[in-house]
Amino acid sequence: MPIVDPRTGEPLAPDTPAGANGTAPAAAATGEAPEVIVDADASNIQQLLELSMEVPVLLDCWTPRSEPSKTLTPVLEKLALAYQGAFILAKLNIDENPEIAAQLGVRSAPDVKLISQGGLVDHFQGALPEKEVREWLGRYFPAPEDAPISPEEQAAEALAAGDAATARTLYEELVQQNPQHYPYQVALARALVAEGNAADARTLLDNLPPEERDAPPARGVRASIEFGEEAPSAEALAALGERDDSEAQYLRALRRVADGDYETGLGALLALMKADRAYGDDAARKALLRVFDALGADHPLTVSYRRKLFALLY
Repeated sequence: MPIVDPRTGEPLAPDTPAGANGTAPAAAATGEAPEVIVDADASNIQQLLELSMEVPVLLDCWTPRSEPSKTLTPVLEKLALAYQGAFILAKLNIDENPEIAAQLGVRSAPDVKLISQGGLVDHFQGALPEKEVREWLGRYFPAPEDAPISPEEQAAEALAAGDAATARTLYEELVQQNPQHYPYQVALARALVAEGNAADARTLLDNLPPEERDAPPARGVRASIEFGEEAPSAEALAALGERDDSEAQYLRALRRVADGDYETGLGALLALMKADRAYGDDAARKALLRVFDALGADHPLTVSYRRKLFALLY
């Protein structure tokens, strides 16, 4: 990917001697470890290409006019520090360096390019969430052992541990930073349900674009809301007493699912389906499918109980 020096019109090449077109970065001049984060412009783009022969350069093409740039650049800075010199983050303001941006083929910001050995290795556009940026970097660099976990991972761990309030706060921040990344909104809705705020969760889901609103993740959260609404209250459950008829079994299973005890609830629904398939117009089987929706297709319980359901049916 040839880049032309905007001051001379000459092609920039990684084998040009250091200092030929400007002042070299500290690493080229002194042999010391280079700075992990630098600003790129016409005065040092040549030296950054030279540096990429030794250390990969991650070029963040950004503009202060772009809200996604404002979201992504801090993430890249955080990761550049976490990776401790595995790559150099060079930030190129495309408004101030339009000639270089044109040579790089940058049409919108943010546009992130990985340069190694003087050439383009890969790139991505748009403000990817931190988790996806980490995954992208993981194609080329081993993750640092002591790197802090991402906000997405923190939120997921909090939710799994039953700390719905912390998960909600983290997801709210992620939604604010990445308003067009709809999986965060679905995850926030799930945290709201866990916190007992089904009304706000439903509103959040209803406001998603149709293709997101009808996708399995959102359907799963909506199923969780519906189970909570359909399950009997503690008082109604107590009123069942020693009843063990199909209705009582079904209501107890719904309560288990609504309380998050999915394995017990799934087992009860499967047993009811086996004993009384006709109850409620095949209500147990339909409820099983809704629980699969709520858990997601890849959840271990979904995989296990789908097999059991298939064996029972066929």
